[in-house]
Amino acid sequence: MTVEEFLETEADEFHGALLALWWDGKGDWTKAHEIAQDVAGADGAWVHAYLHRKEGDVGNAGYWYRRAGRDVVRGDSRVEWVAIVTEMLGR
Repeated sequence: MTVEEFLETEADEFHGALLALWWDGKGDWTKAHEIAQDVAGADGAWVHAYLHRKEGDVGNAGYWYRRAGRDVVRGDSRVEWVAIVTEMLGR
């Protein structure tokens, strides 16, 4: 599935971290965050980190990147979103 197909698919096809990313891709950061904070494990932490970085809360994002075992990302948040979605869809 491509990123474009991901966004064209209905939300009920996804769960967990991918569902949070889907909502963020649709422009609903709040819904994405509500979902991400309930996703256990590294994927949930990674999406949670991304969302806080996008929000501008760099300190909180750093905490979640560490929990995810990922380096802190800098730059365009859209590029990071695509990278996360691509990796998770590719599993």
